[in-house]
Amino acid sequence: MSPFLRPVAACRSLVLPGHFLPFRLGKRQIGWVSPHLLPALKKAQQELPAHALRLDTDGVTLSGDNPDLPALLERALHRNTGFLWRDEPFDIRETIDGPVLFQLDRGVLPMLGVLAQGVHANGLVHRSDGLHLWVSRRSATRPLDPGKLDHLAAGGIPAGYSPFEALIKEAAEEASIPEALARQARKVAVLTYRLERPEGLRRDVLHCFDLDLPESFIPHAEDGEAAGFELMPVKRAMEIVAETDEFKFNVNLVLIDLFLRLGLIHGAEAELVSRALYDEPHPAA
Repeated sequence: MSPFLRPVAACRSLVLPGHFLPFRLGKRQIGWVSPHLLPALKKAQQELPAHALRLDTDGVTLSGDNPDLPALLERALHRNTGFLWRDEPFDIRETIDGPVLFQLDRGVLPMLGVLAQGVHANGLVHRSDGLHLWVSRRSATRPLDPGKLDHLAAGGIPAGYSPFEALIKEAAEEASIPEALARQARKVAVLTYRLERPEGLRRDVLHCFDLDLPESFIPHAEDGEAAGFELMPVKRAMEIVAETDEFKFNVNLVLIDLFLRLGLIHGAEAELVSRALYDEPHPAA
């Protein structure tokens, strides 16, 4: 059995509904909530306008008649749960390419099990001794996954941004990559996963890019989110993914996609890993 199946399964083995309840906006199902959230939702129900929030055995339904209700629910949940407020509004959609329904702070998305989208860039350096990959070490002060290895540039897609615009933003903030250089990035994959984490249900869509960097490029963190950077051989990154949990959980998926595209995983193993990484049922459904 391939060692790359372990990190893939860690992100893509959750089967819905499981113990989760549907979360709806009017008649649209947009997320899933854990029964553990019901006490906080009942408190929120008392704070919202009459008939704004319905809780029953069929799930949780927020009325779609009032565009102010999502923000009111968000604030009520923050008061009643103390979830990590990120001060980053995200666009909320029913499907990956669907219209924007409303916006919520990034911190509440896992609590409601709604789709979240992000970007990841493989910073690649072609050297005479082989292909290398720039990786960052997440700051010890990061609220999620502190100290883990991460991509050179990665982050959520803020409200109003396209994936490519978000990549340009993250590249500048996280690694001081000039815009002209970042614009040479090539979109190579869209990956999805779902898993239950301490912060809630992650139903994430990752827009993946390859960015070729000159040997002279040295990254610098502008936003303080990276403790440092390392240029490592791609084959060393393969060893870390296969043998450890040193990389942030979702970074593993993007790197495994890279290894497959480079032909570093091949034969029957590649077929097995590809099915685990890409196949339906669609994890973001």
